[in-house]
Amino acid sequence: MTLDAVGGVWRYAMDLAAGFRYQGMEIVFAGLGPAPSATQTAEAKALGQLVWLDAPLDWMAASSAEISAAPAEISRIARDYRVDLLHLNLPSHAAGIDTPLPVVAVSHSCVVTWFAAVRGTPVPPDWVWQREANREGFDRADAVLSPSLSHADALQAAYGPLSGLKVVHNASRVGSDPRPKKIFVFAAGRWWDEGKNGAVLDRAAAAMPLPVVMAGSCAGPNGQRLQLNDADDRGPLSYPKTIALMQRAQIVVSPSVYEPFGLTALEAARCGAALVLSDIPTYRELWDGCALFFDPHDPQSLAAVCMRLSEDEQLRGELVVRSLERSRAFSLERQAAAVLETYAQLLNDKFTPVAAEQS
Repeated sequence: MTLDAVGGVWRYAMDLAAGFRYQGMEIVFAGLGPAPSATQTAEAKALGQLVWLDAPLDWMAASSAEISAAPAEISRIARDYRVDLLHLNLPSHAAGIDTPLPVVAVSHSCVVTWFAAVRGTPVPPDWVWQREANREGFDRADAVLSPSLSHADALQAAYGPLSGLKVVHNASRVGSDPRPKKIFVFAAGRWWDEGKNGAVLDRAAAAMPLPVVMAGSCAGPNGQRLQLNDADDRGPLSYPKTIALMQRAQIVVSPSVYEPFGLTALEAARCGAALVLSDIPTYRELWDGCALFFDPHDPQSLAAVCMRLSEDEQLRGELVVRSLERSRAFSLERQAAAVLETYAQLLNDKFTPVAAEQS
């Protein structure tokens, strides 16, 4: 399984691997991009074997030449470790890959759909090669997975029809463990990413008396930067510290304009927080009826929704109950079973999941 240490793919890979181990699967992680932290390394090694490649992620590369060696390196690792199947968390990793093994490509996000959602434009000419690499990877893969129907639709709008496309929702290991709440709004994300829309939440913080706490990096790997002026900027936090803050917050906000799934919303639902989400297709698909929505381009809309929720205890309670119930549909067991069913089909095998209670 390929992964990186920069974005949400890390959490996806760790959570999915935890589900796989319960089903008796063994994982070899092949990492690309910036090296993982010591904490991340320890987490991965507790779930499987970890190999790190000297190769960039496609969205951090300047040309196709910079990523051209990655497929061959991934194939080599597969041979060295005698794996049965390749699970590639960037479709470009499948472009031109030379292997007899079944290949599953997962699109967690991509620059083509990012530009469509965030800028409303095609990718710039200098990045067209990424569209071509992804299209080649989709065509090479034996199965393509998307974490939501909304993202699957966006992919096909951007790339055309994709054969073998299947929706498998993401999941989370965060348990249902509501804690006593404090009166503040919380948000977590890679705020250097324009798609996370942190600037709108920062401006909303200036328009309401509620404290707004934002966790996550404001400095990106390619020089991206967001200056927060009115929110309480906690900076990058470890995953346990982020979840601990989330467990104490009455309200958790995701202001994103681009989310193929949006793991923060699921984690917040498990933590017993009331959800305030940007009104985008993904969040409507997954959380309609369980959250309050706002115009992601309007800080006043966001501030008004947060104030309404903070002042209405009954509404908060109803939303917490509904979102917690909805979150049970996104369990590790269901996710692992759906992915393993895909594996079994490609391996001409039959998969019978080990019974487990839904978390």
